[in-house]
Amino acid sequence: MINEPTKHSNGHQLREEEGDDHMSSSFETPLRPDAFEKDDDLKIELIEKHFREIMLILGLDMEDDSLQGTPRRVAKMYVKEIFSGLKPENKPLATLFENKYKYNEMLVEKNITFYSNCEHHFVPIYGKAHVGYISDGHVIGLSKINRIVQYYAKRPQVQERMTVQIANELKDVLQTEDVAVVLDAAHMCVSSRGVQDVNSLTVTSHYCGAFQEDEVRKKEFLNYISLKSKHEI
Repeated sequence: MINEPTKHSNGHQLREEEGDDHMSSSFETPLRPDAFEKDDDLKIELIEKHFREIMLILGLDMEDDSLQGTPRRVAKMYVKEIFSGLKPENKPLATLFENKYKYNEMLVEKNITFYSNCEHHFVPIYGKAHVGYISDGHVIGLSKINRIVQYYAKRPQVQERMTVQIANELKDVLQTEDVAVVLDAAHMCVSSRGVQDVNSLTVTSHYCGAFQEDEVRKKEFLNYISLKSKHEI
């Protein structure tokens, strides 16, 4: 007789297992309707209070000089830094320029370093983003591509979702379907816990327009991002 795993009535065990399987239900970041009703100062105050409770539950001495300021530091880091991409007003304003040179080949920005956090365990995801697009009459400043990547990285994430979010944002901003995005990243939920595999990387991609329809274009893009520049040698 095969024993079935115990199922808790609240579904906690099932949801925990789904998190380990790296599942995502949507390409939109799951936010509550009231997500933006609290201002940053209130969020920091509440997170500080609750994180202090977590530390106390873990048995840490909150009177120790080294630990006293930790709840406040963590709260400010969450709101102002590593999860700042949750706020729509932090989305970078992408200024477009007319493609006066009539450049009609792909532009590739590769090796964009990003740091994000796994939404299943709240531990870091870090790696490189590689982005390509073909102008449809407009170009975007190179730094804005980096800022778009950082905006979507700075929130609890699933790598597959982040890949699609970056591609969709670039399509919308550039007014073209010809966009390609590849992310390769290490997940500390894999390397520092669970299976504890320190060598594996996760690669995700999203191809649109010419990159999806034309294998030659896709191959050219992949060749570009695999080439080492003189700065990498």
